[in-house]
Amino acid sequence: MKFRPLYDRVLVKRIQAEERTSSGLILPDSAKEKPLEAEVIAVGNGKRLGDGTHRAVSVNAGDRVIFGKYTGDEVKLDGVEHIILSESDILAVVERG
Repeated sequence: MKFRPLYDRVLVKRIQAEERTSSGLILPDSAKEKPLEAEVIAVGNGKRLGDGTHRAVSVNAGDRVIFGKYTGDEVKLDGVEHIILSESDILAVVERG
């Protein structure tokens, strides 16, 4: 399914949390918090400003981001859970290196 968010919205997919603690204990699903890190799947075209200019979204598909705990709307696409966020709900871009 093709999906393109509108305006400054971003479609993300959560990155799975670790199943074990650093000491090796396996966490049950009920004890795990939902991860706040996600991979960007699709981005909108950007936001139209008051003066008529267009500001592009600052993240790209494939980026890893951290978002707020109670932000976004959960949607299911092709049986997989995703979240639609506003660009302002994204707190940081994670760069591995």
